[in-house]
Amino acid sequence: MSYHLIIGDYAYSSWSLRGWLLFERFGLVRNETLITFRDEPVANQLADFFPAKTVPTLITPEGAVIGESLAMAEELATRHPEACLWPTDPKARSIARALASEMHAGFGALRDFCPMNFRVAYKDVPVSDDVSRDLRRLEAIWEHARNATDPDGPWLCGDYSIADVFFAPVATRIATYGLEVSERARAYVNAHLNDPAFRRWRALGLATGPDLPWYARDYPQTAWPGPQTIPAQAIEVGASLNETCPYSGKAIQFLLELDGKVFGFCNATCRDKTVADPAVWPAFTEMAGLTPAEVA
Repeated sequence: MSYHLIIGDYAYSSWSLRGWLLFERFGLVRNETLITFRDEPVANQLADFFPAKTVPTLITPEGAVIGESLAMAEELATRHPEACLWPTDPKARSIARALASEMHAGFGALRDFCPMNFRVAYKDVPVSDDVSRDLRRLEAIWEHARNATDPDGPWLCGDYSIADVFFAPVATRIATYGLEVSERARAYVNAHLNDPAFRRWRALGLATGPDLPWYARDYPQTAWPGPQTIPAQAIEVGASLNETCPYSGKAIQFLLELDGKVFGFCNATCRDKTVADPAVWPAFTEMAGLTPAEVA
């Protein structure tokens, strides 16, 4: 038996993003079940996985049910020390744990005011004093972490860690709502926006499920602030260059066109997630022969 990860809507479930990144970013194998946010309460859909009542929920190979994200992260770090989910340096690991815990328990004003939504970006968003305090606190602890650990790359405590997993939805909110933060904080937000795993999650958010109107906000909309994607489009008719889906190996039924070439997929989600961001799916880029410059 493998891990079984149950997640909610890709576009809107911030905690599910954290659970998914724990596996995707560290190369951990799992089976996934996606539940909806539109049909019935989440707890009802988790009735077969008692005592879970929220997403994400992780079922371990032994059948233990973990319905709490920080506990999930700690358990995976214990079971997979080779994956280095926490920094190996003791000082960096201590800071990363403190960061993840504060994120888990705090920043309620920002969460309430800016629900995660990967399908839209806003501008000219008014910011309350409470939200501003949350933003200033984020700037302060991100700055402290980087000054204390002096990482070579863009992440908070050295290599990408659980701390970065936990701040990924916050980075999304800052980007989506066009919130003003310091230059160094903005660089950290942009590191998330450019991260291939993060981009895969957003592509899935664009490819699956309907718009949920209760997440919408009445602000002027603007272009997504992340990297530009390679243009591709879904088509109905064409001669596919491949005979089987690059993801599942199954027979093709759905088509896309990219740079005048036609590729096939086994289902609409496989096609549509690729249309949303072709460069971040290694199985597709290898099959399509995209160059490193095109993928970058």
